[in-house]
Amino acid sequence: MDIAKKIKAAEGYAGISEAELARRTGRSSQSLGQRIKTGRFTLTELEEMATAMGAEFVCVFRFTDGTEI
Repeated sequence: MDIAKKIKAAEGYAGISEAELARRTGRSSQSLGQRIKTGRFTLTELEEMATAMGAEFVCVFRFTDGTEI
């Protein structure tokens, strides 16, 4: 699943629209919509979106021995 689909699914689960997510993160709806189309976000931006949706964004490299970085 690409990042755009994950964001849409998270918005649905959180019960908010893309416009509301944009408002909560201090962006315009058009700006957020364009960024979602390109899928280009920094980790900080993804963490901010997660917080705005009442979630936690987790990004890890998980190795076969259980190590997470």
